[in-house]
Amino acid sequence: MAQRKVITTQVAIMGAGPAGLMLSHLLAKAGIESTVLEIRSHQEISETVRAGILEHGSVNMLVDSGVSDRVLRDGDRHDGIELRFNGESHRIDFQDLVGESVWLYPQTDVFLDLAARRKADGGDVRYSVTDTTIHDIEAKPKVWFTDADGVEYELQADFIAGADGSRSHCRFQIPEAQRKWYFHEYPFAWFGILAEAPRSSDELIYANSENGFALISQRTETVQRMYFQCDPNEDVNNWNEDRIWDAFRSRVNGNGFEVKEGPVIDKTVLKFRSFVHAPMRHGNLFLAGDAAHTVPPTGAKGLNLALNDVRVLFEGFDSFYSTGSTVLLDAYSDRALDRVWKAQQFSYWMTSMLHTPADADDFARARQLGELHSVVSSRHGRAYLAEAYTGWPGAR
Repeated sequence: MAQRKVITTQVAIMGAGPAGLMLSHLLAKAGIESTVLEIRSHQEISETVRAGILEHGSVNMLVDSGVSDRVLRDGDRHDGIELRFNGESHRIDFQDLVGESVWLYPQTDVFLDLAARRKADGGDVRYSVTDTTIHDIEAKPKVWFTDADGVEYELQADFIAGADGSRSHCRFQIPEAQRKWYFHEYPFAWFGILAEAPRSSDELIYANSENGFALISQRTETVQRMYFQCDPNEDVNNWNEDRIWDAFRSRVNGNGFEVKEGPVIDKTVLKFRSFVHAPMRHGNLFLAGDAAHTVPPTGAKGLNLALNDVRVLFEGFDSFYSTGSTVLLDAYSDRALDRVWKAQQFSYWMTSMLHTPADADDFARARQLGELHSVVSSRHGRAYLAEAYTGWPGAR
């Protein structure tokens, strides 16, 4: 067997999704070396269709750090959302309540912007690697891997950042006795479609009904992405177009509003759960993004949490390499988890308030409507939702 080729870096980053690439970009701007390893190809990541609501802080990070301002040109700024129940819509005006907005900008485009910036800046990003194994995270970490050309490497680093997604390999490197996993499974999923149709609304509609939840979102002027609540084990093949549109009509139509319909060009079932890995650091391995936590999509927090992790982790690395202090690195897990648990609470609250459990009795349904009325009838209630949805201030 040929001897492994040894290469060195300061920070080895596992995963070339938005979290890993953003961390690599920020490190490069600070003069800190990194190497990014990714098991998927660039094409595979770029063709993975995922929605994207970006908080104002995430947009600022992309623009102010010099990744790209394309989000401002091609993304859709949303100054509010609508909560719809009992056939009536109630607008949550973000600008009026908290003076902020969000941007509808697909996660795929965030990846493309970051990948293009790292390539233009000469970043060391290696796609389609195989046989990755991590060693010595409590001392001088190293990663063994085989690159796309079949060459075997040993990557030696000061630190490893595990940003390798919800199927993370890195999280399993932390000894079982040193970690705690928090889970919450939800009894429902989202049936998602892409449809060739005009926009039903200029802003997102979150609809609660006795027939279940629905989300009316946008994609382009002619193609829309929408979701409705379904059983996690639902088979998309059992749903033809007539049945799909009946489900949407029963959840959102009424009082003059009608969802815009058209040919369905894609359908999928999106299962979701809440998950937190604590702590987010062991030895010289740090977890970020979906490797450490996942949230249901109702609160639009997933990508934004990942980028916040990266911001906090970058501050720790930058402080260490500029001053030698480990204070911020040592505080990374606690600082990141503070926002993670806020997001878990918000996502759980939105999900529970808007979805209708299959076994809900009359009391549960009336209580849920009372909760929705309490939110929309109170400026403080609307402001809480607006602040959480658009993004809290930075971590301590």
